[in-house]
Amino acid sequence: MKLSRNDSRVLAMAILYQVDLFEKKDIDYELEEVIQKNIVGIEGDVSFIRELVTGVIEHNEELISIANKYLNNWNISRLGITDGAILKIAIYELLYTTTPHKVCIDEAIELAKCFSDEPVIGMINGVLDKVYHEKVQEK
Repeated sequence: MKLSRNDSRVLAMAILYQVDLFEKKDIDYELEEVIQKNIVGIEGDVSFIRELVTGVIEHNEELISIANKYLNNWNISRLGITDGAILKIAIYELLYTTTPHKVCIDEAIELAKCFSDEPVIGMINGVLDKVYHEKVQEK
């Protein structure tokens, strides 16, 4: 099966969800094994999935800090694991990839529409708008 970029983001979100659970439950894991188990049967280039997953993990503390800065009276740990993964993927893409900014935000909102509830969708949109205007545009 060949994945679209949107499907790749969904898979990256699922992998990050698993990693988050492993870490919260103090379960040992090998990231490459988790990735491999999730990409079995996928044809073509899976480098985008790897880039998102490893990038988010590598920059996790920074991404959490940025999200928390813009989550008014909230922090990312209060969001569901899926919501946090969506937010971190989008912030990572905005700051560290060449994906057009509008695409990063639109894709995150579409993921949130599938996996989150209405208040969280608005929260994610608001955070990404602030990240774009205050972080990305100042580059």
